[in-house]
Amino acid sequence: MKLEKRDYDAIVVGSGPNGLAAAILLQQQGLSVLIIEGKDVIGGGLSSAELTLPGFMHDVCSAIHPMALASPFFRTLPLKEYGLEYLQPVLAAAHPFDDGTAAILDHSIEKTAECLGNDAKTYISLMENLITTWPLIDEDALGPLHFPKHPLAMAGFGLKALSSATGFVKRFKEKHARGLFAGMAAHAIQPLSNLSTTAIGLVLMASGHLKGWPIPKGGSKFIAEALAGYFKSLGGKIETGTFITSLNQLPSAHAVLFDITPKQLLQIAGHKFSSIYKWQLERYRYGMGVFKVDWALDGPIPFTAEACRSAGTIHLGNTFEEIAAGEMMTSKGQQADQPFVLLAQQSLFDPSRAPEGKQTAWAYCHVPNGSKQDMTALIENQVERFAPGFKDRILAKHTMNTEQMEAHNRNYIGGDINGGILDLGQLFTRPALRWSPYKTAAKGLYICSSSTPPGGGVHGMCGYNAAKRVLKDIFKLKIR
Repeated sequence: MKLEKRDYDAIVVGSGPNGLAAAILLQQQGLSVLIIEGKDVIGGGLSSAELTLPGFMHDVCSAIHPMALASPFFRTLPLKEYGLEYLQPVLAAAHPFDDGTAAILDHSIEKTAECLGNDAKTYISLMENLITTWPLIDEDALGPLHFPKHPLAMAGFGLKALSSATGFVKRFKEKHARGLFAGMAAHAIQPLSNLSTTAIGLVLMASGHLKGWPIPKGGSKFIAEALAGYFKSLGGKIETGTFITSLNQLPSAHAVLFDITPKQLLQIAGHKFSSIYKWQLERYRYGMGVFKVDWALDGPIPFTAEACRSAGTIHLGNTFEEIAAGEMMTSKGQQADQPFVLLAQQSLFDPSRAPEGKQTAWAYCHVPNGSKQDMTALIENQVERFAPGFKDRILAKHTMNTEQMEAHNRNYIGGDINGGILDLGQLFTRPALRWSPYKTAAKGLYICSSSTPPGGGVHGMCGYNAAKRVLKDIFKLKIR
């Protein structure tokens, strides 16, 4: 079937990792693709800037990228040829406790297990099975609900992944393994008692053992720049500085893919949708927000636990019970006095991020959606708790509350960096219950953001899967 002539075969609105992934896959098939980005720079959450002092380069949003190297799509792209270099910390992550000890996530399963005491054998058995299985199921697990290529392997993973972290952690008896898993599962940004929170923890740990938790040299913006460079090398076009608020602003195209959340999609194209689809989008649920702090430091963070001085990511929250209680409070609109804090220290492994002898640090905690509370003191207290003397090393700081996060990236509704809560009710039915979650109720209009499966993270799989749907529906091309 020959399609009538349009200005472009496809247009992608938004240049986050999912928008870029969608555009690349479409352009790879010989189509003409235009990306339209509202801001003057591309990348969405992939941005870096001197937020504190000259010479200190901070990641504005995403920082450490466990899923970037593990992404089934991104790993097929020649991004190194376009300036992207990943650096691997000595340890992917560390989780300190009040007694001065720490659990770690090392590339080696055995080295990770060494700090887990009587839970070591349980951990080794669990992870050896998972990293054997994961390469068989990663593309199915990071896609829409469908019949998998390896159903038995997928079922084995799913039975564990769909459980709550609170239930799953019972297989561990001591605080080190329980705390380590709590920090991993808390990336789900929801109560750890929710079903499916185990999935996030397992995937992050498997990624750490298989590919590590890499840091892009120079800043997260270089991931976006490499993706864009490759896209343009294929003949793709990018226009910046135009926020799309109406379909009338768009050139003609056979398909339009929106790297935005349901809230913006309704504003732009709601009048084109069926009443049932519009009803579902209006009831889409957003999750907890984040409050973020960046610091310019006079030296490394003086963690009591030596392992923390060699880790790219630090999870600050002590025990499973403390983290679970804090996340539950926050989900109910309250704020814990000792919040779970995710901290990254990129400059320890990337000297280009700070002047010689200085360091940067990046951290956030979860807050109620839309909260304007200043969490700086509580976050700094948590760091000081595990690293006495930290506050004395602060040269300057930069903070962002939920309102400022959303102002920076309109997809972060109320500070929600996951594009909507990723609980069981929205795990596979985000943003609506449909045969294909990427296809809207209007012909030729698709959604490819983290508000579709598999959700948040720098992996591009939402965009990749949406583009596959477009190729099949509009251009009658099937990508295996």
